[in-house]
Amino acid sequence: MKHIAFYLDFISPYAYLAFEKLPAALMGLSYNVCYKPILFAGLLKHHGQLGPAEIPGKREWTYRQVLWLAHQHGVDLQLPAQHPFNPLSLLRLAIACSANGEPNRYVTETVFRHVWQGGQDAADAQRLQFLADQLAPERDPASDEVKNRLKTNTEEAIARGVFGVPTFEVDGRLFWGLDALPMLQAHLADDPWLAAAWAAPAQVRTYR
Repeated sequence: MKHIAFYLDFISPYAYLAFEKLPAALMGLSYNVCYKPILFAGLLKHHGQLGPAEIPGKREWTYRQVLWLAHQHGVDLQLPAQHPFNPLSLLRLAIACSANGEPNRYVTETVFRHVWQGGQDAADAQRLQFLADQLAPERDPASDEVKNRLKTNTEEAIARGVFGVPTFEVDGRLFWGLDALPMLQAHLADDPWLAAAWAAPAQVRTYR
């Protein structure tokens, strides 16, 4: 059985789409998934980048594309009333729902759908309280223990070379984005072509 680390931030519509499509994409394969909430903004800061929703033109395209992708894949998705927003409360809540800091699929699904279904404000205080009551976290989301776990998750992702969400890590290899699900499937199925092609980027010289 393969172990997949799924690095995600609930602020990302692509992470939500990948979450919804993962079971179908890997049907029939032997694997388990560890959900790893991380702070996408931390990745952006580390790599010196802006998020898609912070760049005029790219922002509008991102929203149109994710609506199209949701339509194409049959996923229920509505844009939240405000985006981007501060996802810290949601990330900490998800981590707090498990003693080991790894939320299960139900918790991850519930938080994702809080953001990406219904078209409401994901950061609204009343909605956040309702969500917390629904999930009944085992630990205090505002505790230093939970905050440190989110920081550790993010630092771990950076150390492993993660640069965006969603990213799936398995066997030390990274698969980034919704459109990487077929590649992830091929890897888990021991596809010989992918195994042979994996090292190809190392042969390409960097322009100087």
